[in-house]
Amino acid sequence: MRGKKQKEPAGMNPGEIFAALELLEQERGIPKEAMLEKVIKAITTAYQRDHKDVEEENIVVEADEEHKELRMFIRKTVVDEEDYVDPFNEMSLEEAKALSARYEIGDVVNIPVDKMEFGRIAAGNGKQVIIQGLREAERGMVYDEFNSKQHEILTGVVTRIDPRNGAASLRIGTGAETTEALLLAGEQVPGEPLEEGMHIKVYVVDVRHSTRGPQVLISRTHPGLVKRLFELEVPEIFDGSVEVRSIAREAGSRTKMAVWSREENVDPIGACVGPRGQRVAAIVDELRGEKIDIIKYSEDPAEFIAAALAPADVVDVRMAEEGVKACRCVVPDDQLSLAIGKEGQNARLAARLTGYKIDIKPQSYQPEEDGEPFPAESPEVLEDGGAPEGEEAPEASEE
Repeated sequence: MRGKKQKEPAGMNPGEIFAALELLEQERGIPKEAMLEKVIKAITTAYQRDHKDVEEENIVVEADEEHKELRMFIRKTVVDEEDYVDPFNEMSLEEAKALSARYEIGDVVNIPVDKMEFGRIAAGNGKQVIIQGLREAERGMVYDEFNSKQHEILTGVVTRIDPRNGAASLRIGTGAETTEALLLAGEQVPGEPLEEGMHIKVYVVDVRHSTRGPQVLISRTHPGLVKRLFELEVPEIFDGSVEVRSIAREAGSRTKMAVWSREENVDPIGACVGPRGQRVAAIVDELRGEKIDIIKYSEDPAEFIAAALAPADVVDVRMAEEGVKACRCVVPDDQLSLAIGKEGQNARLAARLTGYKIDIKPQSYQPEEDGEPFPAESPEVLEDGGAPEGEEAPEASEE
């Protein structure tokens, strides 16, 4: 009577492992060689966990990609009988000679691990580690994909809104990868309604590693969102003939953007506005009605500051002494409120846009009467138009 064939352990046999790695490389772009290294490491770790007396460096896993086979060996060093104390990592000369007469003291012998034991280890201990390694590699691919999209715009679908704090969960994608991202309440435009299933454009602020995969930080309030929207809508900005020099934004209410062109025949403001205002109108629609002031940048600070206070007319700009980023702007008496804006918004945005402390005075103001000094110098302004992290943005003042 023939003996019953021993049942193979459930799990991923070597052939299935190679097939899975090839499929991942074809469909997900995960390099097979890198994943094979993780698989070998996982199997080695699993064996060492069950055989703690065997030193890890003596556990060898060989991969035969041509025949889709994996083999495991334990390396044992041949030692003299008198020095033989560690049967897990050493082999006596007598034992070695029994295998092959060519072995001498100091040689290393590869002892094959029992096939069934190897299969049990791969199935019972290595499988979950292998799967985890695959997940980690996939997360790494997702991280790399989204990390390359930092400071870009992606479209997301609102999947959930937390009723406790208002944070919205979005499913965002690059075309190659998708992941979940959290749009915190502080990164949402005040008053902008969000509903499940809604498609919205978001700005990728940062991408970070986390234990649950890549953490994508997104925003609807960042000035960079406005800049990227104009790059998508205005070909002259995309090709570099028009440059966005600075942006100051109060999300949901108003944005001021300074543009400039080296080419004399290019009107930077006209390019951004577009025929019949179509380009800027499309961006205003995307931002749910947020007002956008497009200003021509100038290398002359006084000219730039005067333009930044639009729609108010500026009669005169008096700059502070050299090295001090402060100025005093004189406007017609009847335009003082227009220059300052509702709750100081127009002047505040102009100060952030230009990087200068702006002191606004009516035309009837006589500085020689009180000898009032210029306002204190403001901090520098970042490229996106905001004040440096940890500093207050420059403010405008009035009499």
